[in-house]
Order: sequence, then structure tokens, then C-alpha cells
Amino acid sequence: MKIPTPTRPLAFPEFVALLALMFSTIAFSVDAMLPALPIMAAELSPDAPNRIQLVVTVFVLGMGLGTLIAGPISDALGRKSVVAVGIAIYCAAALVAARAETLEVLLAARFVQGLGASAPRVVTLAMVRDLYQGRAMAQVMSFVMTLFVLVPAIAPAIGAGIIAVSGWRAVFLAFVVFGIVSGSWLLLRQPETHPPEKRRPLRVRTLWAALREVLGSKLVVIYIAALSLGFGQMFVHLSTTPQIFADVFDRQAAFPFWFAGIALFAGTSSLLNANLVMKFGMRRLATSAFAVQAGVSLVMLLLVFAELPAPWDFAVYFAYMCGAFFMIGLTFGNLNALALEPLGHIAGLAASVVGSISTVLAVTIAIPIAQLYDGSVVPAVAGVLVCSSLACALMLTTRHAEAARGAT
Repeated sequence: MKIPTPTRPLAFPEFVALLALMFSTIAFSVDAMLPALPIMAAELSPDAPNRIQLVVTVFVLGMGLGTLIAGPISDALGRKSVVAVGIAIYCAAALVAARAETLEVLLAARFVQGLGASAPRVVTLAMVRDLYQGRAMAQVMSFVMTLFVLVPAIAPAIGAGIIAVSGWRAVFLAFVVFGIVSGSWLLLRQPETHPPEKRRPLRVRTLWAALREVLGSKLVVIYIAALSLGFGQMFVHLSTTPQIFADVFDRQAAFPFWFAGIALFAGTSSLLNANLVMKFGMRRLATSAFAVQAGVSLVMLLLVFAELPAPWDFAVYFAYMCGAFFMIGLTFGNLNALALEPLGHIAGLAASVVGSISTVLAVTIAIPIAQLYDGSVVPAVAGVLVCSSLACALMLTTRHAEAARGAT
């Protein structure tokens, strides 16, 4: 198939909208599934309902592994062709998942779908790097993230609407439509941002050297570990929240709307971080966020054991979830920047390595915690308490090393 080759640059608003849509592939593929999890558990895994959580984490695992290779391949072959292949894989896997009769087939399809989704997710960042740098790049990503925050807010409602009309299998058909729309928009409208004269041959030796350099820095390893713990606790929430809303609070039907409120509230944290980071620095802000999250989780556990009456029990849990997702905006961006700061000479490869390792480790952390779900919020909150405490402790160990090199 010949990839279309438009040459006229997109107008800035259209370019930002396109990037936001591409960047949203992961969020839509996860959040639109959340309302379906209890229904899918009853159909595909009635004897072990917690196994249905793997629909989320296996997809993320595929995305994490795909991240390691999609970026370097796009450096060698160009951005658009890699995205086109990734979206084709994503759509084909979605069609398989829509017809899956067993949980095992569904999980295999979701893993492959995650591999395909890694291409638009990673290559979007590469496209921005191709065209912008410095403050201009930060401005573009700020606009993209402003639009992106709407996806986690509305995706569960979209998924719930599809399920109400056509059943949970139709959600996977929506993923196909999403992929076709975003892929067609990119191919037909966006010029290639990485022309042949700037491409670099894909060499395993180069990737291996980047991996060794990333893992050879003690500070970078600590930041990756903290990032993994942060991602891990987020995946715990995403995996268990639909069950908690259904089993603990009997609010399954209203889940998409409550989750939209959580997502919109969390979206404000990125704007706050942009102001706070200039005053307090990345390391201090991320450390403080983990400390607050650990403290709030401890308070939440104490309140759970105190057996608050309804509706106060749900009000406290909802406030806790808003705070948990709000902390995401105060940690992930800062930790990524800290991890990549000493690796500017291999920024593209380093971003792929850091993103892949942290995502895969996060999944290995999240799965056992989420599988402990017992019909209460205790396992998830306790897991977040442990993750946040460990991440905070790790961040505190970097204080003297960062001070010695004058970083923040």
C-alpha cells in the first residue's frame, strides 16, 4: 500500500487536534473498556471475576513492550509508515477481540492490540520533536494535553452508551472506527515529519548501547523505579475501580459519570504543575506528591476500618480517587523529565527505553495487587499506600546526588 504524501503543512489548530487524537489511543482503549469489565467478567470468567482486570493490564503490557521498538523503527523508516502499520495491527486485534469466545483469546488479542497502539502513542512525541524544540515544543504539548484530558473523561460514557445499545463486543468495533479515523487523518493530511535524509538505520547494537547507558545511571534507575511504582498504582485503580463501584457502592450504572468527574478534576493538576515546578523543582514536587498520596491512603484505610455510613463512605472514596488521579499530574511528567535530563544526547532512544521499562514494571506491580480484590477497597488502597511510600523513599535517596549536580 502506497502511503499518501501530502506536502502542505497543517494549520496549527488542526495539527494539535490530530496529535491529541493520536495521543489518546491508549486512554480511549483503556477507559472505554472500564464500564464493560463487570459484564465481561460475568460472561467470560464467572468463577474468577478478578481475572477480567487483565483486559486492562495486558493491553498496557503490550503497549509497554511495543514502545521499546516503535520509536527506533520510526527513526529508520519514517513516522507515518510506522503509525500506519501500528494502527492496522491495532484494528485487526480489536476485531479478533470482538469475536473472542474465551478470556484467553480476548487477552491475547488485547496484548497484540497494545503492541499496535504503541506506534501512534510513541511516534506522536517523535513528530513533535521533529517540528518543534524548547519552549515551542512545550507549548504544543500543553495544547495537546489540554485536549487529551477530555478523552479519559468521556471515554467511559462512550463505552457505556455502546454497551447499552449493542453489548460489550461493540466497544472493540468502536476501537476499529477510532483507528481508521485517526490513521486516515494522519495519512491524508499530515506531511512526513522525518524525511529520508534524516533517518538512521535501525541497529540492535545502538538500542543495546542506549539500554546500557540508561541502566548504567543510578539516578535514572531510581527515577524509573519511582515512575514504575506511580504507574503501577494508577493501573491498580483503573483495574479495580469498576468492580468497586459495582460491588461496594452499587453504582455501576453511574460509574462513567463519576469517573468523568475524577478525570476532569485530575486534568487541572497539569496546569498547576506547570506553575509549581518553576518554584519548587521537579524532584521536590514529585517527592511531595508521593508523600501526600501515601498519607491520604493511610487516612483512607483508617476511615474504611471505621465503617463510615452511606453515603459518606462513597463521598470519602470519591474524594480519595480525585486526589489519587490529581497526583498523576504532579509526578509522571516530572519523573520523565528527571530520568531523561542526563540523557539528552540519546533523547529519542532513551524515551523509548524509559517508557518501556517503567510500563512493563508497572504492570508486574499492578497485576498481583489488583488480583487481591476481595469486594472491598482495602487491597487497592493498601497497595497504593505501599507503592507511594516506596516511591517517596526512593525519591528521598536522590536528594544529595541531585544537589551535587545542581539539578532540581
